[in-house]
Amino acid sequence: MDDLYRDYILEHYRRPHNFGVIDEPTASFEGSNPLCGDRITVQLGIAGGVVERVGFTGRGCAISQASASLLTDEIKGKPVADVAAFRADDLLDLLGIDISPARLKCAMLSHETLQKALAETDGATATPAPQGTPA
Repeated sequence: MDDLYRDYILEHYRRPHNFGVIDEPTASFEGSNPLCGDRITVQLGIAGGVVERVGFTGRGCAISQASASLLTDEIKGKPVADVAAFRADDLLDLLGIDISPARLKCAMLSHETLQKALAETDGATATPAPQGTPA
């Protein structure tokens, strides 16, 4: 079973999903892991409180790039609240393999970068309160 998961990760590394720049992103953030040199930029296109478009660019090890590919697949089309609630453990479940402590930072780079990109959207994607209703 480990070989299947390794092949799955390598496939996402070789042919990442949602790789590339999106037009007119609502939010964008570049994250890096200075210990190994991995870099990932996550871009979000949010409309109506939903992540309609997502893209990432970057370079790094197979774990960091596959993690970003899997994460972007998972969040596309989901409400921002659901995306914000996506936990690091959820991403580890998507990867489906045991990650050594030395590689955990690589695996979590896309998640950390996503959270920082979402922080950029505060207020930009919030639905205004109806008139006369306290905010």
